Amino acid sequence: MAAVTSPESSQPARVYFQTPTGSTEEAETPARKQGRVTVKYDRKELRKRLNLEEWIIDQLTDLYDCEEEAIPELEIDVDELLDMESDVDRAARVKDLLVDCYKPTEVFVAELLDKIRGMQKLSTPQKK
Repeated sequence: MAAVTSPESSQPARVYFQTPTGSTEEAETPARKQGRVTVKYDRKELRKRLNLEEWIIDQLTDLYDCEEEAIPELEIDVDELLDMESDVDRAARVKDLLVDCYKPTEVFVAELLDKIRGMQKLSTPQKK
């Protein structure tokens, strides 16, 4: 059963759900079978990617001299960079993304390329 507060009140309307008397929630819940996860991501690679993304955000806040929320809309897609043939192509792509940055970006680009070297793409999970 549901009860709604009066629309004349100053409080916003709320819905309260009540369990009917004489029944328990456990009796109504069917038994769930244990599921199996067939595809797993490499946790170490996920951790490396998360650390890289946090580092990128920190660097961008320094480069744009602003808070994280004020960083211009740009997406540095690590998987896209990993798909590229050479570091020259990767560097050119990142520099294109940072075209509006008034600070020098060469150090950031070099460090980013160094950090992604040897990383794996995450778009296709590894099967174990």
